[in-house]
Amino acid sequence: MALSLAACSSGGSSEGGEGGGALVGVAMPTKSSERWIQDGDAVKKQLEDEGFKVDLQYAEDDIPTQVSQIENMITKGAEALIIASIDGTTLTQVLQDAADADIPVIAYDRLIRDTENVSYYASFDNFKVGQQQATSVLNGLGLVDLEGNAIDGAPAGPFNIEMFAGSPDDNNATFFWDGAQDTLKPFIDAGTLVVKSGQTSFEQAATLRWDGETAQKRMENILTSSYSDGTKVNGILSPYDGISRGIISALTDAGYSAGEEWPIISGQDAELDSVKAINNSGEQYATIFKDTRKLATAAVEMTVAVLNDEKPEVNNTEDYDNGKFVVPSFLLDSQIVVKDNVNEVLVESGYWTAEEIG
Repeated sequence: MALSLAACSSGGSSEGGEGGGALVGVAMPTKSSERWIQDGDAVKKQLEDEGFKVDLQYAEDDIPTQVSQIENMITKGAEALIIASIDGTTLTQVLQDAADADIPVIAYDRLIRDTENVSYYASFDNFKVGQQQATSVLNGLGLVDLEGNAIDGAPAGPFNIEMFAGSPDDNNATFFWDGAQDTLKPFIDAGTLVVKSGQTSFEQAATLRWDGETAQKRMENILTSSYSDGTKVNGILSPYDGISRGIISALTDAGYSAGEEWPIISGQDAELDSVKAINNSGEQYATIFKDTRKLATAAVEMTVAVLNDEKPEVNNTEDYDNGKFVVPSFLLDSQIVVKDNVNEVLVESGYWTAEEIG
């Protein structure tokens, strides 16, 4: 395979490209999130532009389905696998099958755990993403600017906040949480922020499968148990736009209305409905933009390099221990998006059009 790729890259056919028609399997978790559809499309397009054939599959957040899809990719003769896992701990045996067939595996955005049979990891600086989510909440409350610097004359508070975390089976969720807590802790310790529900642990805040309905139910329970005395929640740390929309539904049902009493809500992934909520209704204050096109490029470049027996570019060899070894990683940067910079960050980059955002 390496020889055929080398031949293509050193002169080969303009039709075949560097991939030479080799098959790459791409396993994505679900189509229920707009973000993963964009990821899958971007990876597929860039691989095909390199001359690869692509088997792109979505497992709809069902672990046995994802395992079966990867097994089928191996059977079809995939030369490499790019996997965004549903649960990063459940792929041990199927990845052993891949290793036995000398198939390299690129972990895509979600770290694959408890196996030596993963070659590289492409993602974002997920601890920083968590810090940015917390910073966006603090910014909306008037405590810091978007760089995290204290604002002169900032209000003393106290502000009531509640916190949500991502899915406990997704390694990224703990990075987001830890980054956010690193940023929020000084304000909580100072009494500027108060978690009125008392639910301050990852286990209490976790949202299985990043599900918006699950988040909505938890938010409803928090409002009933901790805010029935007429006090208001002022800020909500949300790690993902779909969770944010569930939280918004709970607030609306509880009688909150957009305006001064509406809480500051963070998010992640710049999904279109949430960008509209930032730009138009103001029901969501911020999201974190992670450019899936750049992540796709990183994963594709890793794939090409590995199949050419070359070492791909990495920029982190310390932080992503999967329980067996530290997986060499390439981490990309992310950006806080609020109403004031929606056009600059999302429209000018071509991620969304002005017409789409509205």
